[in-house]
Amino acid sequence: MFFWHMIIYKLHFNLVTMKKSLFLYLFILAGLFNVFTYMYYSKALEFEQKKYTKTADFDKKVTDSLTNLMADANYFSLENNDYARDYFEKYEIKSLIPKISEALLSYNDDPKGNKYIGQETLGTQKFIINKLKILNHRWIVADYSDGTYWGNVFIKYFLNDDGTFTFITQDTFLFPKQQY
Repeated sequence: MFFWHMIIYKLHFNLVTMKKSLFLYLFILAGLFNVFTYMYYSKALEFEQKKYTKTADFDKKVTDSLTNLMADANYFSLENNDYARDYFEKYEIKSLIPKISEALLSYNDDPKGNKYIGQETLGTQKFIINKLKILNHRWIVADYSDGTYWGNVFIKYFLNDDGTFTFITQDTFLFPKQQY
């Protein structure tokens, strides 16, 4: 009987020590899991912060580049030319620009085409101004076409005392017809 008690005691002792060992191993494993999880998320956060910083820097460079490009493109414009704005000091530039454009484009309604293009009709369609840019207090450059032929025109303009505009065609260029 003593023999069986000893065997049962040893089994119980082994189970208790195995249970303690199992808990010790599980505790160590959980600790390692927590350390690796912490390291992963801290590195992931650093990575995301670096990625965000790089993206923000790139976006700032692109924005600055586009701003400079727009400033260069608008160098010749009534809005950005201080001397031209001083010339029209009595007028609000933002409301004057559409009035100049509308006055010039209103001649597109003429059955013979816009008379300030300086180009005779070459076919059945009339020449009209498609786009224009007011360069300063005196000059306009415009793109015109009849749907087949395209050209550019350089126009001098004046603001009259009565608020109307006078246009004078300075030079015009018709591009050769392209064969495709």
